[in-house]
Amino acid sequence: MPPAVRRLPLPIAACALVALAVAGTALAGNGGFAPVTPQSPNAEAINASYNWVAIFTGAIFLIVQAALIWFVIRYRRRNRARSEDGAQVHGNTNLELAWTIAPVLILVAIGAFIFYKLPQIRDIPQAEAAAEGAPLTVTVKGYRFYWQYTYEDGTIAMDRLRAPAGRPVRLLITAPEFDVIHSWWIPAAGGKFDAIPGKVNETWFKVENPGILRGQCGEFCGIQHAAMLAELEVMPADTFDTWLDETSRQQETGDLDDLGRESYVAACAKCHGMEAQGEVGPPLRGNALVNDAEALEEVVRNGRGAMPPVGKDWSERQMDALTGFLREEFGDGG
Repeated sequence: MPPAVRRLPLPIAACALVALAVAGTALAGNGGFAPVTPQSPNAEAINASYNWVAIFTGAIFLIVQAALIWFVIRYRRRNRARSEDGAQVHGNTNLELAWTIAPVLILVAIGAFIFYKLPQIRDIPQAEAAAEGAPLTVTVKGYRFYWQYTYEDGTIAMDRLRAPAGRPVRLLITAPEFDVIHSWWIPAAGGKFDAIPGKVNETWFKVENPGILRGQCGEFCGIQHAAMLAELEVMPADTFDTWLDETSRQQETGDLDDLGRESYVAACAKCHGMEAQGEVGPPLRGNALVNDAEALEEVVRNGRGAMPPVGKDWSERQMDALTGFLREEFGDGG
């Protein structure tokens, strides 16, 4: 006769379930059961849609679990022999109609609400656009494994998108044709939008309060996917204008130190280390390659071995910024 199965005491089982539930959400700012606090109208529409769906799914969960528990208690075997059939319960037309019609009505309610909210998520409201003037337009490109932002005047920023507070910002999200699919996602500023090679997806946000919002590439894109973070720095409008003017002037006049450092940190350091000491990729400090601008450009534009072509479509200005930074920081200083 096999040994009896020892049952886990109910209090211990309950504690184990609670521990498992808490462990997965311990690091989430709101407990992990809801989206992050929205900071933009389109993010608020997404949050409202989530809450609307959660009302129905939560109610269905409670109804199903309550019915399950009631059936377990009501129709338990008690002292009936195992060979004896239980009480026979036949169909109930009204009940069957109810559980057929109710899901249809629930789906209609969810679908109608989502379609009502969808324009608020996808399009900049006309009233806001008229009040605030033309939105700031930024092109967002996903590369392995960084984000590059190009403003309307040609100013380039890497990984951190700067934007003015209280002004609509329109994003044109794409990826180079030689790259893979990425997904730009800063939850507090709106939904997740794929960066697809050769295709442009549009989204927008308008954040009122200055601060830094953080996100992550939402599409697995390769070995350093986890390092492909994204940040949105929302600045007071005058501070942003000053930053954009100064950065644009630096890049146009050939003062490329900041652009070179930013390009290295975003495109190179995630594999080669912040101090070029080598991590996923080989060390660059002291490597003869960093002193040869032409050879370095060849590797950056076309890749080598497991290294992707991280800067295949970079402008000469950006390439000069990177090669000059590498030579000054990790080479012979020119």
